[in-house]
Amino acid sequence: MDIEDRRRYFIVGSVILEIVQPLFRTRLENDYKSRGLGSFQDFLNSQPVIHILFHLRHRNTDCCKDTINCYDNSKLPLIYCQWNLLYTESPGQRGHNCHCKFTANQVQLNDLDISLAGLILLNCCNLAPADDNAVHKLRRYKNDYLSHNTEGEITETEYKSLWTNLTSFVLQLDPNKQDHLFRIENRPLDEGLCSRYNIDLLNIHKKLNEIDTSIQGISSSVQGMDSSIQELLIYHRNEAICQYCKKKLNEQGLGERQINPYKLGQDIFYLHHEIDLESLLSESLGTYISNVVMMDDGRLVLCLFYKYSLLICNTDGSQVDSIPVEGGPCYVTAVNNSTVAVTVLKPLNCPCIEMYNINNKHKLKSISVPRINSYCGITMMNNKLVVGGDGRLQIVDHQTGEIVQTIETDCIPRWIHASGDKIFFINPLLLSCYNNLYWYSFTDDNIQTLTLPSRPWSITTLQDGSLYVLCKDKSVQHVSSNGKQFKTLKTNHPIVFNSWSKLYYNLKQRKMITYNTLTGIVKILQEK
Repeated sequence: MDIEDRRRYFIVGSVILEIVQPLFRTRLENDYKSRGLGSFQDFLNSQPVIHILFHLRHRNTDCCKDTINCYDNSKLPLIYCQWNLLYTESPGQRGHNCHCKFTANQVQLNDLDISLAGLILLNCCNLAPADDNAVHKLRRYKNDYLSHNTEGEITETEYKSLWTNLTSFVLQLDPNKQDHLFRIENRPLDEGLCSRYNIDLLNIHKKLNEIDTSIQGISSSVQGMDSSIQELLIYHRNEAICQYCKKKLNEQGLGERQINPYKLGQDIFYLHHEIDLESLLSESLGTYISNVVMMDDGRLVLCLFYKYSLLICNTDGSQVDSIPVEGGPCYVTAVNNSTVAVTVLKPLNCPCIEMYNINNKHKLKSISVPRINSYCGITMMNNKLVVGGDGRLQIVDHQTGEIVQTIETDCIPRWIHASGDKIFFINPLLLSCYNNLYWYSFTDDNIQTLTLPSRPWSITTLQDGSLYVLCKDKSVQHVSSNGKQFKTLKTNHPIVFNSWSKLYYNLKQRKMITYNTLTGIVKILQEK
């Protein structure tokens, strides 16, 4: 694979998904609001829109409410899964073939991909000729260069002419996107994010639709067959769909991987690139990054303690956004793909857990936990939150806010980190225990200890279950998954740790980030 060809694909895909797709959705929202409609569902239910979309999916039909404007398309561009996303047939209407028997689903604009959003814009909205052409061309570029591009690469020759036209049509729809385009054009290849985009952009739903339709055709041609044969056909239809998905995932390197244990001390990362957030954190007190988490989609969420905010950005520092926090955010953990939980130190020293949706930047809830210590850390384990406090670890159900288990530790546990059936932590107050790494094992229901050459400072888990433990002497100790052995990591890459460094590994991205809490320097390490 040519890395530059891959990077060019990544750049074009980033423009389509990060700029064009939101632009299309915004244009749709502006259109229905200009009509005095309160929601996208109202827009879909309006007589002109449902009539147009109905005939983009159905042929040889006359609608009882508007026969004059009925028409037949030579092609049916609105495919089954798109129509089913938008509309549901009302019960008791099957004998009447007209759009009046369908009602719009509670679909949101964010449920529309660029193809469907573009199709609705072109057919149901009032666009100026230049805007109409831009939407048409951008939608076509997505299909020509991305949806059918199973190689995930774009050559330099293709890219030169494509980039000129692509940017021209984007700026036609929104002239304010110049800086955003510049940042994307100069971003380095992020292989994890690129693979995710590749899956999003491949026209898999169309292929699945073809598989489903062809097998359903076989079924309908042999009506009255034995029920066991019908069940067998349904099984093979589903199996075909599963195998197709598996094939595509494997092609993108996202299929099943056999995880082999690492040799302790083995150097398994290389420096991919680094980002300097200093310009974003220029205020003297704002440069303190208390904690960072990498989401499964590759986005970074950083706790800016003194700025009372969470910073959200891609791994190249682009698409920067922030969420205000009512207090100092200390530690953050990912709950799911869109939600984070944060320990917050509020004025009057009232710590709590707050949960945020990083997509819409809404605060979801605040959870008060008795005797919680915001500086202890927070982690996820078996879909529950784990936090520390005065002599205890506490397991919290983030859905109900209830404490489901309390584990006595005889110390204030810091740098809390969950891995497998264990919760790792350190004892920061007892001088004689400075070099000890502790863990509570649910299997054994007791606390065990491993003494390291220096004080543990930051902990993260690798994909084989072993751990990297960054210590105060700037060394990284590679600890076995059972917590009984360790070996100092020896690396060839120029990663320099200091007493303000921390690290974090994301299994899905297969990346480790190291960051300096004071300088705003974040290094992205890719797994070999």
